[in-house]
Amino acid sequence: MKIIDAKQVNQVLDFPALINALDAGFRQDFGMPQRQVFSLSEDPANHDGFAVLPAWNEDVVGVKAFTYFPDNGKQALPTLFSKILLFSRQDGTPLAMIDGTSVTYWRTAAVSALASRYLARPESMRMLLLGTGNLALPIVKAHLSEHAISDVVVWGRHADKVQSLLQTLRNIYPHVNFSATSDLGVTAAQVDIIVSATGAAEPLLFGKDVAAGCHVDLLGNHSQDRRECDTELICRSSVYVDYRQNVLKEAGELLVPINEGRFAAADVKADLAELCRMERSSRRDAEEITLFKSVGTALSDLICAKLVLDSIVSLS
Repeated sequence: MKIIDAKQVNQVLDFPALINALDAGFRQDFGMPQRQVFSLSEDPANHDGFAVLPAWNEDVVGVKAFTYFPDNGKQALPTLFSKILLFSRQDGTPLAMIDGTSVTYWRTAAVSALASRYLARPESMRMLLLGTGNLALPIVKAHLSEHAISDVVVWGRHADKVQSLLQTLRNIYPHVNFSATSDLGVTAAQVDIIVSATGAAEPLLFGKDVAAGCHVDLLGNHSQDRRECDTELICRSSVYVDYRQNVLKEAGELLVPINEGRFAAADVKADLAELCRMERSSRRDAEEITLFKSVGTALSDLICAKLVLDSIVSLS
């Protein structure tokens, strides 16, 4: 059984290959039970958690396990640790243990870009990114590999982090115009793609601001009572999700409007597997606002981990 660390994951992956692998993988038959998330304390003020995410397809069986300890930052430790185990689908033989944290960053960004393949306008050139955390750089890299984007505008709560990210991006992509914004309302009306990956508890994006024809991707929230956009944006949009079972249990972006009686689970147009199996754009016209809500899937972990394993085996 191979032991694969984060450095190896980052060395062998690239976004065009990963996005295409996810596209193909979501079209195949697969099994993906609802993930299990466990609280490790009865104290409501303690958010320590443990989660198990199983999935399988015709090639491999896999499970990602991760711990979440939000107070670790006080001790200069990561808040999240994750590992993925892969087994042969043919005979159950253990194949690999792979760093799950790096895989999570790669597959989250790649799924975002994959959804935009089917939902954003092909001519999309301007992108707004909300958030400057660990996902920010992978998200931009993934979308630049999928679209001919000429302008990326970044919003964040901390100006120093925004400027640091902008400088990194300018060094990597000198041909792209990178800038900052402090006015999300104005900027949301001027871009073709919006990707939000924040820890916001209250809406940052509002339906009244988002331009017709825009594609919105919401990645940052996994809580029932938190959301990155308001109800009006959900109601104005054609809504898609990565996996209904998880999103309709965890995502306040949809659960709050459902509780308000302004949206219904049946209003979700399709999930990612259905989008990929259509093998064509699901956008009706250039004026439609499309919205993709992702909370992460075990299948995307599985596909990404298998691509890592195959790449390392081919190099050995």
